[in-house]
Amino acid sequence: MLLPIEKTIANLSDRRKPLLNSKLVDLSNLTPAELGLFRKTWARVEVERRRQIIYRLVELAEGNLELNFDSIFITCLKDEDAEVKSKAIEGLWENEEASLINPLTSLLTGDSSEKVQAAAASALGKFAMLAEFQKLRPGYTARIYRALLGVIGNKTRSVEIRRRALEAAAPLNLPSVKETIMEAYQSKEPKLRVSAIYAMGKNCDSSWLPTLLKELGSTDAEMRYEAAGACGELEEKEAAPYLAGLTTDPDADVQKAAIQALGKIGGSEARECLKQCLLHPDETVQQAAEQALNEFKGEEDLLSL
Repeated sequence: MLLPIEKTIANLSDRRKPLLNSKLVDLSNLTPAELGLFRKTWARVEVERRRQIIYRLVELAEGNLELNFDSIFITCLKDEDAEVKSKAIEGLWENEEASLINPLTSLLTGDSSEKVQAAAASALGKFAMLAEFQKLRPGYTARIYRALLGVIGNKTRSVEIRRRALEAAAPLNLPSVKETIMEAYQSKEPKLRVSAIYAMGKNCDSSWLPTLLKELGSTDAEMRYEAAGACGELEEKEAAPYLAGLTTDPDADVQKAAIQALGKIGGSEARECLKQCLLHPDETVQQAAEQALNEFKGEEDLLSL
């Protein structure tokens, strides 16, 4: 007689069986033996059902942090279907195990699907951040650096892949990374320029501030949005009056980004602006301002300690 988990795994390949969340949660934290059974069964599952399963598992993991399907997501990095692979990469968003670096860089540099390559590039961003904080061995850092910079500099790659690689490499505090960000900013490709602004914030170098302040006045709402977010990352109080002006921006997303940035920057000028936002007729603006002011309270509590 099959155990409940064995029955759940066996039913995955039967498209007549409905995909019930109450059963799929049993796939969390599989033992090595159970994972072996899953792999054998997975090979028989039709592609459309594999997509449905992987999407559902990612949703379940996002909704309940106690669920862990990482062993399945790692297995699916070798799936034949690009949709399954890219979703599996997304599912590993919290996993910081260095053992993921090699498969992710291999997918970035060698997979045939642009969607998979872009997803792999984005996923490497958290490892670039860990490398900057010296939480990775130098060999891993070098592999990440070579893979991302190689893709960014390869003009035969799509803009989408190159921009995701640029955003991922941004935390690395290296002259070549800064040069790459500037080259992207000076590019004629609008999407690359947007990603360059985002990367300036993640690069956490105050030398980017004049460029970001300039782009806060851009006619392109997407550039203003990313510039506001980047100013928040830099936490330079000099940006506060410029961001205050964007709290009445005609674009709602830009408004929210400016408010969030003011919350990160802090200071009396930011606080007063956020208090004014509490009186805004738009409820979403009020909520964003209230949340940003809570960041002030959190900082004050830490200082009192």
